[in-house]
Amino acid sequence: MTSISELTVTKSDVESFAKSLNDPQWLMDIRTTAMDKVATLDMPKADKTKLDKWNFFNIESLNVDGESFDSLNDLPEDAKQLIDIESVKNIYVQHNNTKAYLQLDDELINQGVILQDIKTAVTEHSELVQKYFMQDGVKVDDNKLTALHAALMNGGLFLYVPKNVEVKEPIQMVTIHDDEHASLYNHVLIVAEESAQVTYVENYISTVDRSNGQLNVVSEVIAKDNAQVTYGAVDFLTEGFTGYVNRRGVAARDAVIDWALGLMNDGDTINDNTTYLMGDNSSSDLKTVVVGRGEQKLNFTTQIIHYGKDSIGHILKHGVMKDAASSIFNGVGYIKKAASGSDAQQESRVLMLSEKARGDANPILLIDEDDVTAGHAASVGRVDPMQLFYLMSRGISQEEAERLVIHGFLDPVVRELPIESVQKQLREVIEQKVLS
Repeated sequence: MTSISELTVTKSDVESFAKSLNDPQWLMDIRTTAMDKVATLDMPKADKTKLDKWNFFNIESLNVDGESFDSLNDLPEDAKQLIDIESVKNIYVQHNNTKAYLQLDDELINQGVILQDIKTAVTEHSELVQKYFMQDGVKVDDNKLTALHAALMNGGLFLYVPKNVEVKEPIQMVTIHDDEHASLYNHVLIVAEESAQVTYVENYISTVDRSNGQLNVVSEVIAKDNAQVTYGAVDFLTEGFTGYVNRRGVAARDAVIDWALGLMNDGDTINDNTTYLMGDNSSSDLKTVVVGRGEQKLNFTTQIIHYGKDSIGHILKHGVMKDAASSIFNGVGYIKKAASGSDAQQESRVLMLSEKARGDANPILLIDEDDVTAGHAASVGRVDPMQLFYLMSRGISQEEAERLVIHGFLDPVVRELPIESVQKQLREVIEQKVLS
């Protein structure tokens, strides 16, 4: 079991922090109980990755204030590039650990949609948040890092969409990190009631060169019967963060949870993305794109677990590793007993751009039922010289040819992001990470 002797906060610190936020009693109890569990639980399982030397526990501050903004025009330029300021209707901005800006269309408010920072939501919508917070998606006692997250949560949002409400315009969250001492323990809780529809996109950006903080992000998506949730993300935080990112979905009967994730953080990161297809005819389509550089160590576990009959789960992961970066791609399609008629498919591909780069793709199918469809594909390799030769034979330089091949390799995920400005940002991030 990994030692936490380096943990720099105490239970007393957590109690004081909870009181400063005016947390309701139920959340204070979760925080203090979780803090006790941190010392006894195991670390998350990260296949082929040794976590004993990773520093998840050196926390310089539980809360680093940021600036609030009167309008989106006052945001830093890097943040404004992520937003279509002229047309955006629904947005939440977090600056370090501070609620910086919130805007929700009046029509949605009248329909009962709730968009609020998590610190406010736990008091203003206490019973509703308590009903779902770390209950069906991520559990407090899943592992040492989920317990630490529950104890130290210091940001994030709550999104609630009532029955039969269709949110036609995307809801966007932007987290701006510009203080090297700030740790991000963001919790995102999305609940879509029966036959509700919503598209949510989040962005994490750093405007400093390095961080001394911790990244421990948990997202829970609860989709009730016939609900549809599309979840897009571009994470681009600076090096120095030790990252744990856990995104989970729970889909009921006929529900859909689709993911399009651009995972571009520059720090060492463990990423867990799991969707539970609990209801019959539920489905999830998960697309992930990753670029690693420097000496990054990256571990990505992606799972779709089928409980409902005729459920469909498809996983597509494409990664590019350069310099001495290394990545582990673990993909799991698990069809449980009685989930007859289900379909589990996955594809994991890693492109290595240098001799020292490493990639490992591990497709896993676990099948407990006979009447199912399942398949997988995986590859790890370098840029195809025939593709380069073809492009160069038409007058394109080798550097430009490699650039085109890489963009083509990653584009199946990039084009799935539901906001054009975020697609543009991800392409620019890819360009920066690959060519710098």
